[in-house]
Amino acid sequence: MNPELPKKYLRFPSSRSRFYSAKRYAGVLIGLVLFPAYWGLAYIVRTPGLAFRAYCAAMSFRLLLSGRDYEQAYRLLVMPMDSFRYFEFDFFWKTLKDFDGKSYLDVSSPRLFPLMLVKRKPSLAADLLNPDGKDLSTTIGLAKSFGVSGRCNFHGCLIGDAKFERESFDVITCISVIEHIPDDSDAIRKMWELLKPGGTLLVSIPCALKASEEYSNINEYGVLNLNENGYVFWQRYYDDDLIKNHIYRVTGEPKRYAIYGERESGLYDRNVLRKRTEPLYPYWREPFMMGREYEYRDHISDLPGIGVIAMEFVK
Repeated sequence: MNPELPKKYLRFPSSRSRFYSAKRYAGVLIGLVLFPAYWGLAYIVRTPGLAFRAYCAAMSFRLLLSGRDYEQAYRLLVMPMDSFRYFEFDFFWKTLKDFDGKSYLDVSSPRLFPLMLVKRKPSLAADLLNPDGKDLSTTIGLAKSFGVSGRCNFHGCLIGDAKFERESFDVITCISVIEHIPDDSDAIRKMWELLKPGGTLLVSIPCALKASEEYSNINEYGVLNLNENGYVFWQRYYDDDLIKNHIYRVTGEPKRYAIYGERESGLYDRNVLRKRTEPLYPYWREPFMMGREYEYRDHISDLPGIGVIAMEFVK
């Protein structure tokens, strides 16, 4: 963590209303009716990630036909991802389209991407890291539903504690994780050591014109400790200088990168607050919302507010 960075403290409701579950069930039914319209509108506003979303829909029908996991089938069909995941998954998915390596490490990314990649690449053997035991159990269950658990090894540890030999992996992915790690440079250094020469490291992180840090009253992952004021380090937003000092100093410049961000400042924060407080938040609207309210930018300095930068490094 950086004592010199501006800090923002976020306070969210810690408990659900007594009608929360009932409203969620209502949302399930509404989502089934409305998601096709918003998915269609997303093509009009050119939202990234729609090819990946179509792959999710195909997987949903496979789960339905096999009778394996109806809950996941619903999520894959109606709301497989949200927010910047549309951009991040698109960047990573297209980058690895022709990847033919055998060894793959994912560092605590949202579980859907690494499992879909393993499903897409039958020759791929994967190691998945996640220090959150409860979340890791959910990932293991989904891997079984996808029929890929036999090609996955699951590790309930932080990247700094991972027991792998140096230069073990052909590709490493890390989607929106580094910003949550206090010692982010050490995490990047460990990934770089584990990557084979000629291997690919894909990383995405939130970015902004000026770097800052956020603290939250919700200890979502249970990995870090609350401070004396009842807050826990949540994430940092990277500007150009912070990326150079914390990442490029280890990896060198990326082979390529892409930036996707708000069209106007404040859109992202309002969206996060709604997700934290509204049981009927319309997740099925996300693909249309991301194309209408966000856009590609050439440089971090072009952002009016918050964005995400996805980077490809080759060792």
